[in-house]
Amino acid sequence: MLKQLLSRLPRKSSKSDSIDTPRSSGHALASHGGLQRTASANVVSIRSNALKRTSSAVFPSSAVVGIEPLLSFKDVPSSERMNLFISKLSLCCVVFDFSDPSKNTSEKDLKRIILMELVDFVASGSQRFTEPAILTMCKMCVNNLFRVFPPNYQSNSSGGENDDDEPMFDPAWSHLQVVYDLLLKFVTSSSLEAKIAKKYINHAFILNLLDLFESEDPRERECLKTILHRIYGKFMVHRPFIRKSIGNIFYRFVSETERHNGIAELLEMFGSVISGFALPLKEEHKIFLWRALIPLHKPKSLGVYFQQLSYCVSQFIDKEPKLASNVIRGLLKYWPITNSQKEVMFLSELEEILDEINMGEFQKVMVPLFWRIGHCINSSHFQVAERALLFWNNDKIINLIEYNRHVILPVIYPALEKNAQSHWNQSVLNLTLNVRKMFSEMDDMLFLACHSHLKEEQAKLSLVAEKRREMWERLEEVASLRPITETTAVLVTSLPTSINC
Repeated sequence: MLKQLLSRLPRKSSKSDSIDTPRSSGHALASHGGLQRTASANVVSIRSNALKRTSSAVFPSSAVVGIEPLLSFKDVPSSERMNLFISKLSLCCVVFDFSDPSKNTSEKDLKRIILMELVDFVASGSQRFTEPAILTMCKMCVNNLFRVFPPNYQSNSSGGENDDDEPMFDPAWSHLQVVYDLLLKFVTSSSLEAKIAKKYINHAFILNLLDLFESEDPRERECLKTILHRIYGKFMVHRPFIRKSIGNIFYRFVSETERHNGIAELLEMFGSVISGFALPLKEEHKIFLWRALIPLHKPKSLGVYFQQLSYCVSQFIDKEPKLASNVIRGLLKYWPITNSQKEVMFLSELEEILDEINMGEFQKVMVPLFWRIGHCINSSHFQVAERALLFWNNDKIINLIEYNRHVILPVIYPALEKNAQSHWNQSVLNLTLNVRKMFSEMDDMLFLACHSHLKEEQAKLSLVAEKRREMWERLEEVASLRPITETTAVLVTSLPTSINC
């Protein structure tokens, strides 16, 4: 069977393609004769009959002529194993169409077996990878992994009505998974020299990897996250480029599309990168926080990646506590007004920041911060009001409030008093009364002073409202007494006008 296959193949090797070229079509192997196998049991007989044959005609010029790719690594001497490795990689450059499960089943099975052999060989770390091996490995990854997703495949992760839809799983995952495993073991192998590999695992290769984060298959994004992290760790020369490229993805997501499947995975990967930043933080890292991470709080799909984003922000504050006040200002800038679920998330992140903030940074933002917390306390959505009032269950926050009570209580007291008088939810009402009692026990004189000041302000507002009402009544009375002419404007009022302030 293999003799018939090889007799139909061209004898002249084609030139090696660049690793940046698009992946080949799924029916390439079948259209050129392919590996015609009827059952997986034929693999043994094919290997035994192939010792005197060569399959170099189907491989790029980087493949070494004379090494049959169907041989096992243990069946060739150690000096020839790297050549066999290249031959097997070249064979795996052929890509199949997985949209039709009944098409090329034997060839697909054989390719998966060869990929598993390659994974075991790379994991063994028995030999240092040569430059042709690195080139062929990168080309195999380009052909199998790098692809453009159709428009209907890309995510609708903008928090719309399709959020509950099941993600689309790639039918080729049985092969993609093994290729990702092979790439991961290849990148992390001690037999791979970064100085040589950086020529092929270059900026174009990294950009193509980042594009794959658009995949709707969560299994693929998880593999990509791990591989990108390992590339970041091994290739120091590529680190600034990786950070810049991830930042560009975030900028485009926030400012243009608000659609991307891989934001959570990219943030999770970047969280571990932040933990390795040296102190003091470079200015470029701070700029990334201001321009990329903080604006990521704006999209309505925040809930998809909120935990990862919050972790990244907390890592920055752990590294440099002086950033806490600026982060709080950023949160106040992007504070959601009409989205109650996002408000609860913002309040949770605020509590984490306040749990770590020092006194000096807290005093810089405490007035606008507690003005916003006061609005949350008065929210008609009980979860928002309840989450804001739970700040007073945190001992660290209570200590900050107690030390600065002369500034904070006058800001927050009107909101507490309004809740105590009119909030509809009993749980929120009970929490409000507990907070009022806590402030009273903290400083009774200040509490009474705030209460008196609020009463005075309410009396002034009532007086102003009464004067405005009387003025409108006089205007209506004057207008009703004036004679009506063709050129005179008429004020018609069927009911008494009342203005509530």
